[in-house]
Amino acid sequence: MHFKTILATGVAGIAIATAALAQDGTEGLSLEGKTVGVTVIGTDHHWDLMAYRGQVDMLEELGAEVIALDAGRNDQTQISQIQTLIAQQPDAIIEQLGNIDVLDPWLQRINQAGIPLFTVDTSTPHAINNTTSDNYSIGAQLALQIVQDMGGEGKIAVFNGFYSVPVCKIRYDQLKYVLESFPKVEILEPELRDVIPNTVQQAYSDTTDILTQNPEGSELKSIWACWDVPMIGAAQAIEAAGRTDVKTYGVDGSPEYVEMVANPDSAAGAVVAQQPYEIGREAAMNVARHLAGEEIPPFSFVDAVLISKDNADETAAPFLPGAQSQ
Repeated sequence: MHFKTILATGVAGIAIATAALAQDGTEGLSLEGKTVGVTVIGTDHHWDLMAYRGQVDMLEELGAEVIALDAGRNDQTQISQIQTLIAQQPDAIIEQLGNIDVLDPWLQRINQAGIPLFTVDTSTPHAINNTTSDNYSIGAQLALQIVQDMGGEGKIAVFNGFYSVPVCKIRYDQLKYVLESFPKVEILEPELRDVIPNTVQQAYSDTTDILTQNPEGSELKSIWACWDVPMIGAAQAIEAAGRTDVKTYGVDGSPEYVEMVANPDSAAGAVVAQQPYEIGREAAMNVARHLAGEEIPPFSFVDAVLISKDNADETAAPFLPGAQSQ
């Protein structure tokens, strides 16, 4: 089947991408004497923290002075921190995630100040480069896995609280695009809203409610979110209810959720696992390449892999708790 081809390619891609980064990613690159600002919306989520560490570690390895600012999940704090960075006139700024509707005018100001802007998981015309995963492929692959597991019919409950975050928008739009070809699969209305903080607890509560409203024997078969932390709570709620007819699906590769997917008795159905640390490293290297006069493409993709119940034995190990050295 096509799924097996996609999955095999994804696994091979991770090995190739990681090897390439390790072998020649830093060769000839230096940021000695340069100052680089890093602004991130938060580091409380595994993906965010690992991408942040990847940036800071690589920038320091290349010799840069790093001004690293964590906004603690507060949009206004991040705006204030961007203003601070602009005033300090670093040689470049890397911005990671956040609400694009709030951020974009300030990203434009970075550009207007003549400071090269690079982003991680933030699509904006004001950045020289956005380093990310291929979220179009991620969204479509996960959607196809859901449809396959559902047997092509049934209902999906979706958590859609962060549509203003570009990667979430892409993944959700891809889900809906795929479902256009499967008219017997429907998204339940009203949609659920994932939150930060208390993500797992709120998802557990919301899932408990949706299970009560859609008892066993109903058409509810899947629960989806654009990231995987709420799916930890959702899977726990399904298991607490004794339900085996509903599975959860998310993106990122948080070790706890990957472990659930790898457990055949868990309600976690699949996850697309990314390489956030390598994404952060690649963003930092793009800064060095640009400042050395190299032409940089508008985006850089770092491979991700779809981990499902069927292939977890072959794919999950690099993403399980304790497996990542950084």
